[in-house]
Parts: sequence; structure tokens; C-alpha cells
Amino acid sequence: MKRITHYFSLTITLLCALLVAFSALGATKQRVISLSPANTELAYAAGLGDSLIAVSAYSDYPEQAKKLEQVSDWQGLNVERIIALKPDLILAWRGGNPQRPLDQLAGLGIPIIYFDPQTIDDVINSVIELAQYSPTPEIAQQNVEKMRSRLAPYQKEKISNKKSKKVFIQLGTQPLFSAGNHTLQNDVVEFCGSENIFANSAVQWPQVSREQVLTRKPDVIIMTGSAEQEKTVKKFWHSQLNVPIIRLNEDWFHRAGPRIVNATEQLCEQLNALSDWELQITNYKLQITNYKLQITNYKLQITNYKNFLNSSSCGKAANEDISGSIH
Repeated sequence: MKRITHYFSLTITLLCALLVAFSALGATKQRVISLSPANTELAYAAGLGDSLIAVSAYSDYPEQAKKLEQVSDWQGLNVERIIALKPDLILAWRGGNPQRPLDQLAGLGIPIIYFDPQTIDDVINSVIELAQYSPTPEIAQQNVEKMRSRLAPYQKEKISNKKSKKVFIQLGTQPLFSAGNHTLQNDVVEFCGSENIFANSAVQWPQVSREQVLTRKPDVIIMTGSAEQEKTVKKFWHSQLNVPIIRLNEDWFHRAGPRIVNATEQLCEQLNALSDWELQITNYKLQITNYKLQITNYKLQITNYKNFLNSSSCGKAANEDISGSIH
């Protein structure tokens, strides 16, 4: 899989070109509508914040997004209102927004861009793509550079290779779901040098059983939510799966926006902390083993000395003295 450093020079070249001569569409202030919280965050990261005129429900970051009108939610799109706002561009969520009203809007000649990032690189490339519509593409350049520089240390650390961990990404309890391959969550786990136990799933979001999880023997559970929800997860597994639980920020980990970098840092740091703790335990066990070996060697020396005394001319009496001192 292509990674962060592979595209660095191409990214800088493209963004510099955008700074000099971005498209006619981006040259004037656009009227942009975002139809998902993640797309809203991508728009701000690309310098399109001042161009946004409406967003979806739950678009709560950055803070100024809360002030914008909401024209979509989990029930669908307010097509009439979207048309009335006369947008120049709509940022849609592929797979998350209903297709029929989007086709209706496209039929009216409204440009629509679809986003569904499934890797960290996809998120960064989405910011780059949006830069061409931005009146301030330099903001996109700055944010892309920041994201790459923040990820770089963890990429180097992964190359230096610490022991990979088998990770279970737990989504809910009843029913029990996880994240499979071709998901952003799986990519974050792999970026941090670990293995998603359901990466080979035939679907993106598999419903799994307790037995399937236990059979795969994960080293750690990843979840999002509150401390109370973490208690629920612990209670769900009880003594069947007594492994560390890493609780991540829900919005960071589940939104396909720039803050996926925050989630990546958070996960990598906690996995590394587990590795360091395990190393300390291993060293402690090694010290115990060495101590036991020293005791064994000491006992062997005593036995050899007793055998020597038994075979010597002063044998029995000296041997009794040694035995008395030992016991």
C-alpha cells in the first residue's frame, strides 16, 4: 500500500501550482454545501471554510461549523432547501448519502464531488483535491504538510519494527461488529504496525460472534466512546478475553477527515506504551530466570562439594558439618 512519504514531492508540486494558478472555479468565492461531518472538516482543512453555506447534522468541528445551516441528516437530504441555496458545489459522502436526491441535484447542473476515504492517504489526497476549489489553497498546503510531518515519526518507528499486535476493533456489543479491510480504521491499525484480526473479512463492516473473536486471540481491543462504555465492553468479555483495552476519541477515529491524524497518533502512542510495558515485564521475567539459574548453580556447587568431601579422607564428619550449616 502506498504510504505517506511516497507522494510528498508530488503533493508539494501540485499545491505550489495551485497557489500560482488555481482553476477558474476556485478563483472566485464559491457557495459550497457539505453533506457529512467529515466532508465539513475536509473543506475547512482545504481553505473552503468561508465558502461553506450549509452543512450536514453533526458538523460540529471546527467550532464555526456549528453556526451554519443544516440541510441533511441520517434521514436524508432537504433537496428543496439545497436548491434554494443555489450552491456552486456539493461535497457528498459516497455510500453515506442517498443516491436518488443526489442524482436529482446533479440533473439540475449542480457539481457534486464524492468522498469516501478508506486510507490515511485518501484523507490527505481529499484535501489536495479540494484545494483546487479553494480561494486560499495555501491553507490546504499548510495542513497537508502538517499532517505528513505529524505522521512521519510513527512511520519511521514502524519501519524500525516493534512486535506487531493482533487488534480487535470493537464496534458495539449487541450485536457485535468490527471493521474489515478497505476501511479507514483498518488502515490506521496497520499504519501503527499492528494487525486487524478481521482484515480478511469479505465485507467492510462484518457482524462477528464472540467465538470468532476468541478464536483469533487478539492482544488488544480498540473501542471508542465513554469510560462507561469501556466498562460495558469489559463486562461483555468478562474473563473470556482479558486483554488491554485502548479507548480512542470517537470523532477522531470514525470521521474520515483531517483529525484521523489525531486518532493515528493516539493509537500508535498507546500501542507503543503497551510494547514498552511488555518489554519491562519480559526483562523482569528474565531477571527472575537468571536468579533461579544462580540458585540452581549454587545448589549444584554445594552438591559437588559434598560429593568431594564424601570421597575424601575426612569425608563423613566434614559432610555432616556442611549439611548442618545448609539446613
